[in-house]
Amino acid sequence: MDVLFTHSYFYKMDAKQWRNQTPFPPLSTIYAASYLRNNNYSVSLFDVGLKENPQQLSSILKKEKPQFFVIYDDGFNYLTKMCLTTMRNACFEMIKMGKSQGCKVIISSSDSTDHAEDYLNQGADFIIYGEGEETLLKLVESLSKKYTDTSLLNIDGVIFRNAETNAIEKTKQRTVLKNLDELPLPAWDLIDIESYQKIWKNSNQEFTLNLATTRGCPYHCNWCAKPIYGQRYNSHSPKRIVEMISHLSKEYQVNRFWMCDDIFGLKPNWVQEFNKELKKYSLNISYYIQSRADLLLKENTVEALAESGCSEIWIGAESGSQKILDAMDKGITVEQIEKSTKLLQAKNIGIAFFIQYGYLNETKKDIEKTIDMIQKLKPDNIGVSVSYPLPDTPFYEKVKHQFTSKSNWTDSDDFALLFKGTFNENYYRKLQRYTHKVFRKSQGLNYLTKGKILNNLRSILLLAYYIPSVEIDKIRLNMIQNLKFNNN
Repeated sequence: MDVLFTHSYFYKMDAKQWRNQTPFPPLSTIYAASYLRNNNYSVSLFDVGLKENPQQLSSILKKEKPQFFVIYDDGFNYLTKMCLTTMRNACFEMIKMGKSQGCKVIISSSDSTDHAEDYLNQGADFIIYGEGEETLLKLVESLSKKYTDTSLLNIDGVIFRNAETNAIEKTKQRTVLKNLDELPLPAWDLIDIESYQKIWKNSNQEFTLNLATTRGCPYHCNWCAKPIYGQRYNSHSPKRIVEMISHLSKEYQVNRFWMCDDIFGLKPNWVQEFNKELKKYSLNISYYIQSRADLLLKENTVEALAESGCSEIWIGAESGSQKILDAMDKGITVEQIEKSTKLLQAKNIGIAFFIQYGYLNETKKDIEKTIDMIQKLKPDNIGVSVSYPLPDTPFYEKVKHQFTSKSNWTDSDDFALLFKGTFNENYYRKLQRYTHKVFRKSQGLNYLTKGKILNNLRSILLLAYYIPSVEIDKIRLNMIQNLKFNNN
């Protein structure tokens, strides 16, 4: 075997995500594997996504004896961008396993890009930074021949330790691929799709596969890191994506998709062309996406999304306070959030809000505006977090001097405030739960008042819990807030 691929996100080691029972295969990893295979390298994949721990890798390395061991994280999965320490430590363990078997160990991930020296110190031979497929191919080609550290300096997009000087070398950044259709289809055949299907079935949700139609994001939210695909925005053609959907539908009988782009359908007329291509192939699918409130207001966009099968849209609402949105450099308004929400609701497309608390200088009044926005607009779902500083962002630069021993979350449910916020960590943990309860209460009351009782009976019955619980939590939050101010 020339190349053994893996990645470092273990769902079972992230309790919150494992409880969801909605895992996705490592899409970036199988893009890279397919790219090397298309260039005549023999490849295999040890998918750790559903494994218990890194120890299960050891026997695979001994059996396959690969020349190259590539830990290539899924850059389309936002969980890998969070640089969780549980997964970092698992990756360090796998690096050592690879080295013990004499492999050249190559890493491509957000975390290794941000902490390259730590990974090299653990034994990794090379870090790929930026878009990885072409860099990986050039690196493997060079390492398969006679090479010197000087010759490696001619490969764009790599970080390594110079054997002669012991200095860490970082070559210039590789130019991103503009025409994504040049990439071969991801190597889905390397994934045990059936094992993913079983887990989704246990969760009583329709099996869903992840697709990426684009790479990168051109917007400038000052807390958002883009270590892999950067500030640029390049896309597959609608025809290419529909070909992928057709293949997956026939091969694995899947008709629901998570379009995991940072921003779906930004390119003018892309969504409209996508809708036309689906009709040409007679494909009837459902899918959900991430977008922006302002983009959804563009002419005919929502209509085309609804017609093509879009069932839910997650938007970065973040806050109901315009002051906070402006401080984040979001480039949207509260008014646009409201307009886009109502537009989607009119077309029967589910709307979900990402909410972020704890941003710099956020006050109780700003928090109240966010709560009011949720109650007023009645989204179908919410995701609540606290501001999380990621390297190479303006937000990180503002708060990094406040870090002590911890600068990353252990897992995705950590919820630690890594800098000095307006309130303490305990307040924000309780605020997260309070917000979810307010949301559930508002949702149940909405079903009740609109007579949507039969299909939402459980939500309505739970009002007996949420109505008093919301009031109790509100009192507790005020007590924590007053304690904080009194201590000051």
